[in-house]
Amino acid sequence: MLWLALLLPDLPLQIFTRGGIDLPLAVTAGHPRPLVVAANARARGLGVEAGQGIAAALAIAPSLHLQARVPALEAETLAEVACWAGAFSPRISLVPPDAVLLEIEASLRLFGGADAIADAIRSGLGRLGLEGALATAPTPLAARWFARAHAGTTGAPPRDWRSRLDALPLALLGDGTGVAPATLELLAGVGLHTLGEIRLLPRAGLARRQASAVIDTLARARGDLPDPQPWFVPPPQYAHRIALPAAVSDTEPLTFAARRLFAGLAAWLASRHAAVDHCLLELIHERHPATRVAIVTGAPCRDESRLALLAREHLARLELAAPVEALRLVADTPLPFAPRPDDLFGHPGRARDSAVLLLDRLRARLGSDAVHLLETRADHRPEVAWADTATAAQLPAGPGSSASASVRPARPLWLLPEPQPLAAESVTLVDGPERIEGGWWDQADIRRDYYLARGPDQALWWIFQDLEPPGTWYVHGYFG
Repeated sequence: MLWLALLLPDLPLQIFTRGGIDLPLAVTAGHPRPLVVAANARARGLGVEAGQGIAAALAIAPSLHLQARVPALEAETLAEVACWAGAFSPRISLVPPDAVLLEIEASLRLFGGADAIADAIRSGLGRLGLEGALATAPTPLAARWFARAHAGTTGAPPRDWRSRLDALPLALLGDGTGVAPATLELLAGVGLHTLGEIRLLPRAGLARRQASAVIDTLARARGDLPDPQPWFVPPPQYAHRIALPAAVSDTEPLTFAARRLFAGLAAWLASRHAAVDHCLLELIHERHPATRVAIVTGAPCRDESRLALLAREHLARLELAAPVEALRLVADTPLPFAPRPDDLFGHPGRARDSAVLLLDRLRARLGSDAVHLLETRADHRPEVAWADTATAAQLPAGPGSSASASVRPARPLWLLPEPQPLAAESVTLVDGPERIEGGWWDQADIRRDYYLARGPDQALWWIFQDLEPPGTWYVHGYFG
């Protein structure tokens, strides 16, 4: 087996900075006297450091923005990363508070090796607004320790990986392994500095000093004992949020933060071989109900850029009721996704996708009620041969769908809502008749002879004579 460890040591800070707003920011924790536990680059440039009190930090940097640490949002973001990582491996394990483990042995051939997987993960993390440390090893614990110490590789583990493991610092034994801090103090007190030095001690002596957990932990890290991991089960719906470092009253910064959420949604959908035709973007305010923005696509979609573009169109025409403190994206009805194949000589799938995207953007910009489609129906009667539809499901698949249009009888682009009576002597017949009969099945039977005719102004009209007595003539439409 080959494990890849993804660590997010700056997660308490990154849950706020991933929104993209560049402010001097520090995260605080502790009670009753909170201390700075993390600061971004701008805050550190002003002299803010971890361990400072709030008063001291503000005295150094009056423009500093402070956020209390939010462990619940850290856990939610870690789960979001696990959902996103499902695009690289189905075997994922969470190690709170800041680690995700992927078993990637079965994915090596698909992606082209461990280094290629690691490069793709780094790039994808950037689109999520996160940064992490990566390392691979034959055991999950060793991979995690290598990543924590920045001492590993992301390629195939070298043959001497156990020797490199022995050189890691003793403090890593306390990294979520269950080894008590008192045991670490005991080992450090006898002059031990690395993991390898522990193996030189007599096992019986360690056991007498209640350090048997150390023996088992090292054995699991070296692969001498099994180390089963609880597998992460992705939720049935996607629901994640991004907190902003400071409340914003303008929609422009929100589009950047929203794109982070859509990047996570796209990877989650890809791991499920699914797509969505709608999702909900919620703008969360402090003292006001959330503003809901419905993102609707004309066809099942999992393209990050397309979803982000539609969100941008919606946000551009939105007036905020109150400053926004966070964004939340919900997609609760994933649909099966089948990529549309192109034919040998053309790209009809791409042409259709472009048309669908145009319609989606128009709806986002103008509102759903402002955009309509004409859908053809399998009926010869002109009144019911088309219908107004709100979706793009009936867009033609490609140019071939209209190949026989040239042999069909001419139809006017402008059809009157109701046929209007006509004096036959006022027009000149040009072509016809074309007989249309039907409708007996829905009690709307018609029997008509249609003609092309020139009107008094030489415009081309579409007229018919009702074959039922008294044989009245009507104009039904006009050609452009």
